[in-house]
Amino acid sequence: MKIREMNVLRGPNYWSIHRHKLIVIILDLEELEEKPSHKINKFYERLKSLLPSMYSHHCSEGHEGGFFERVKEGTWMGHIIEHIALEIQTLAGMETGFGRTRGYGEKGVYQVVFSYVEENVGCYAAEAAIKICEALIKAEDYNLEKDIQHMRELRNKERLGPSTAAIIAEAVKRDIPWIRLNDSSLCQLGYGHKQKRIQATVTSETSCIGVEIAADKAETKFMLELSEIKTPHGVIISSKEDLKEACDQIGFPLAIKPIDGNHGRGITIGINSFKNAQKAFTQAKKIAHRIIIEKHISGNDYRLLVINNEFIAAAKRSPAQVTGDGKSTIEELITQLNKDTRRGVGHENILTIVSIDNSTKTIIASKGYSLQSVLKKNEKLILKDTANLSTGGTAEDVTDIVHPENVTMAERISRTIDLDICGIDIVSKDISQPLAQSGGAVLEVNAGPGFRMHLAPTQGKPRNVATPVVDKLFPKQGDNGKIPIIAVTGTNGKTTTTRLMAHIAKMSGCRVGYTTSDGIYIQNHLVKTGDCTGPQSTAFILRDPTINLAVLECARGGLLRSGLGFSTCDAAIVTNVTEDHLGLKGIHTMDQLARVKSVVAETVMPEGSAILNADDDYAYDMRKNVSSKVALFSMHENNPRIIEFQKTGGVTAVYENGFITLYKGSKRMRIMKAENVPLTLGGKASFMIQNILPAIIAADARNIDIQDMKAALQTFIPSISQTPGRMNLYNFKEFQVLLDYAHNRAGMLALQKYTDAIDASQKVGIVAGIGDRRPEDNFEIGKIAAEMFDKIIIRSDKDLRGQSENQLIKMIKDGIESVTPLREHMVITSGKKALSHAITNAKKNAFIVMCCDDIEEATLLIKELMEKEKTM
Repeated sequence: MKIREMNVLRGPNYWSIHRHKLIVIILDLEELEEKPSHKINKFYERLKSLLPSMYSHHCSEGHEGGFFERVKEGTWMGHIIEHIALEIQTLAGMETGFGRTRGYGEKGVYQVVFSYVEENVGCYAAEAAIKICEALIKAEDYNLEKDIQHMRELRNKERLGPSTAAIIAEAVKRDIPWIRLNDSSLCQLGYGHKQKRIQATVTSETSCIGVEIAADKAETKFMLELSEIKTPHGVIISSKEDLKEACDQIGFPLAIKPIDGNHGRGITIGINSFKNAQKAFTQAKKIAHRIIIEKHISGNDYRLLVINNEFIAAAKRSPAQVTGDGKSTIEELITQLNKDTRRGVGHENILTIVSIDNSTKTIIASKGYSLQSVLKKNEKLILKDTANLSTGGTAEDVTDIVHPENVTMAERISRTIDLDICGIDIVSKDISQPLAQSGGAVLEVNAGPGFRMHLAPTQGKPRNVATPVVDKLFPKQGDNGKIPIIAVTGTNGKTTTTRLMAHIAKMSGCRVGYTTSDGIYIQNHLVKTGDCTGPQSTAFILRDPTINLAVLECARGGLLRSGLGFSTCDAAIVTNVTEDHLGLKGIHTMDQLARVKSVVAETVMPEGSAILNADDDYAYDMRKNVSSKVALFSMHENNPRIIEFQKTGGVTAVYENGFITLYKGSKRMRIMKAENVPLTLGGKASFMIQNILPAIIAADARNIDIQDMKAALQTFIPSISQTPGRMNLYNFKEFQVLLDYAHNRAGMLALQKYTDAIDASQKVGIVAGIGDRRPEDNFEIGKIAAEMFDKIIIRSDKDLRGQSENQLIKMIKDGIESVTPLREHMVITSGKKALSHAITNAKKNAFIVMCCDDIEEATLLIKELMEKEKTM
């Protein structure tokens, strides 16, 4: 067995609109295609022994044990690998359960699809599942626990921390989209100009000055003291030489802290001797240059959380500690403590494993013990200097007993330090009493406080502290941070329709970002070149903080590789579905290809519009699966589907009596005469009219005024600047040259319809075979070319896409000769040389059409030759 290809899907996809996180592997079973599970001796027994928990898998049998029944009866390894990949993720603490295994179109090759929680874990699970199967087949021992542990480690490394995850979960509940911006906790909520950002619990609205003050403990103390808020008496030193004087001035017991530390790093409390003060100073010096020496305040450790200047929650924190039983050593007690299933590594669980580090050893030694000492029964031993959960501490929710004066004080502190989210650390004997009465003090103010202690306290009531954060970032009722998204898919016309729609929106005052097969554009400025029709390009647009509307070209390749880059859109245009790219990535039939394109239409929100081509059976049938409103367009005003739809009050756009016309039910609104729209080349390029119709519907759905539509249509010129590679016409003195990207049967037929209307002395075509098309597709290109042109030049694409040059040329020749063996044709493999030859040898009134892959190269050559012509 071997994996040919692995794809990670992160959005709506061919396999599921709603399950966005899927791994798809192309698995070649090789010789195992002939060996289903029942033909492998004892395979069923070994699988059941290694993974007994798979009894819960129903599979297609619909009941527990169903999968094991399938294995016993006989099933293929791809199916088994799917189930193993799901089960080992579950065993590692990431429960997930969606899977599919389908044929790829080649004997012994399968698409194995399964869901994941964390991306890297899912990829690892795919490879591990194959190794497990191979070990079971060979009757070899397999260390499953090693895989499980590695997947846990991968999860902890990859996943969001509890605070960030809680905010994201709250955003998702409100249908607010989000994008992870780095490998850490920087995330974007919302799209475009509506976006907000968070990094753990610091937000894009958090005051930089507030963060700076909170990071400097001395500055924090100063600000609090100005507001008459009690803090421990302290001094700041930088040198060890000043330590003795500071200790004498403050007096024991005292605490030593780095001035700008966090998470309890470098902090030592309860210091009762100068010797211990020296050790604590050395520890703190590792974290910061300046050190604060302050009076140790005895009492309980409390964290008060304030969000948007309102008190939200409070927790009593206790440092990691053990209780003696009169028999176990301290080391054994720590081991027992860490066996609590609520404890894990880092933020894996609600509690953290207690590590035996130098600080712990020092604390134990200061009490006169070692790790091998046995504590008396019920004797408690504190193991850490701080009560931080990250060092193994515990938390008890005390929100409901905080005294009102302390609540007021906490809210004053948030405004004093100028933080929208802050955690206030207080030591007090009793938080239900005013701080002044309990003899307590404020120790620190934290920017970006952790939420874990409030979300999942060890004791007490959990608090949904993420809610007020999202309330602050998106205060308006119903604001989900989204901007309008118009998605465009289909076989032909996607790029032109996308560009036209973006132009119309821009002319109406929108700040538009759009993606095409040519590149990414922000407000008509090309910011990235190349084929940008996949989810990464979509994310680029949606991350841009300047735009308020996105128009996204969505091609099949990116959708199959990674899924869509958005969950929902406001409108989806499906231009058509014709034979193209069949035989690639497991898509062999028109029904499968239509299913790929339908994914885009099915993501339209209920109040949005799926705009479908009523002249195309596959596009029209998509209406059955969408949950949104439907709108239709047609080149034929008498199309029965259009007439019937208009009777129900539906929105349609048709080409009628020479006009581009919008209908709402039977109400007709003529936009413009088609021949007056530059894009249609005087009305002769009918396929361009077909691109205009859905754009008009989408514009109307965005409430764009008809006058703005007209202005946009009049100023959208087929040219290298606005429609590169789409009907770019150049007028030499005695002949014309047209550059177009036509590269499939439908595109060639549309071009043929245009060239048939052209009166020319000779029609010359420059065409090429496409490497990732079927032989019959390239044959068809040659055949149509023979019907279109008087003379044909066969060239080669720069990227042959896995085919040989001679093979592709032969496919085109065979197509030409199937129409007429006498059609004049020649081979000039260089596109540049082929175009140069055609222009240099052009007859008077000739019409030259180049179907090209490198638009920029062809355009530069034409401009060069036109300049040369002027000098002759």
